[in-house]
Amino acid sequence: MPNTPRNSRISGFHRMSPQERRDTVAGFAGLDAAAVERLADTGNLDAGLADRLIENVVGTMNIPLGVATNMKVDGEDVLIPMATEESSVVAAVCNAGRQCYETGGFTTSLSGTLMIAQIQAVGVADPHAARLRILDRRDAIREVCDGCDPILLGLGGGFRDVEVRVLETAGGTMLITHLIVDTRDAMGANAVNTMAEKLAPRIEEWTGGRVYLRILSNLADRRLARAHAVWHLDAIGGQGGGEAVRDGIVSAYQFAAADPYRAATHNKGIMNGVSAVVLATGNDTRAVEAGAHAYAARNGSYSSLTRYEVTKDGHLSGSIELPMAVGLIGGATKLHPTAQTCLKIVGATSAERLARVIAAVGLAQNFSALKALATTGIQKGHMALHAQNIAMMAGAVGEEIERVARALVERGTVRIDVAQAVLGELRGA
Repeated sequence: MPNTPRNSRISGFHRMSPQERRDTVAGFAGLDAAAVERLADTGNLDAGLADRLIENVVGTMNIPLGVATNMKVDGEDVLIPMATEESSVVAAVCNAGRQCYETGGFTTSLSGTLMIAQIQAVGVADPHAARLRILDRRDAIREVCDGCDPILLGLGGGFRDVEVRVLETAGGTMLITHLIVDTRDAMGANAVNTMAEKLAPRIEEWTGGRVYLRILSNLADRRLARAHAVWHLDAIGGQGGGEAVRDGIVSAYQFAAADPYRAATHNKGIMNGVSAVVLATGNDTRAVEAGAHAYAARNGSYSSLTRYEVTKDGHLSGSIELPMAVGLIGGATKLHPTAQTCLKIVGATSAERLARVIAAVGLAQNFSALKALATTGIQKGHMALHAQNIAMMAGAVGEEIERVARALVERGTVRIDVAQAVLGELRGA
């Protein structure tokens, strides 16, 4: 008999319990009992909480959580929780922190905790005059915005300013109102979105146009996190001496600054570290990544988020600047037990402190990646760690994992077929 076509139109799926959903998915995808049991294991996240954090929950996805050491940020020693599945990311931060620890580690700053909400108005007959009409109503706008969130107001946050742009687009002229809001220790998406929604009818009244979008911008360029560090030549060492390594790192940065193809990978490495801390603390990785990449293209061409130069004493100076919209309250940050533990580990008592630490991690990650590229190549260190994953994929267990991984590195070939052959040799012996 022909197979019955599968149908993804599952009536009432969202009203089912997680177990009922797992059973339904198992029937659809042909999952065995062991696979369903793995889905049911939600680790240290309560299944009921998971079912309320997102829709149609069937399980959780556990990601390794590591801790980076050797980090000194603004004169204070910190441990950095990092959630990632990629080998060498945590080790890279540890190494970079160790190599600048004696020279003071990382110094950081934050431009502020301001977020932007955008209100898009179309069909405005006199956009430039309408722009002025909105700006003239700054006090009325403040009243509407601050009335949306008295708790935020009580914490010292709230409306700060209004900006209006006349934007020429393929669909005609648009009038874009920016609400500038201090969201304090919150990432702020819900707060600024509520304000934009509330103000939208007033914008229509004042401009005679029609409002469509009213939502935050993830290009949080009023919330820039910055970090700086100096690596001495004797600390970075390496093949050819510290000067050669320094010059290689500066050259690698210059390549990324000039070429978007290189900059994409350069900044991806930065985000390896940044996103790992953002995820560990329950913050929005997609928002931070979108803001960072948009900021990297702010001058019309996609470029590096970091800069490297030589100090007057000949040492390597590195710096980073990127939007960092993270918070300590709201969403998974407040509800997820592991996120709460990670916040305690990193010792972040404010959103500002967390943002500054994350910027330091991004710079540390980038330094280690560029040093590897400028010396032995990225594969040597990365593949030494990746070899363990390949060994496990080949079926190695226990002490076999390290032995197979070591053999792969020694042979200079980290592939699963080679790992299977090595494992067969070990077991045969």
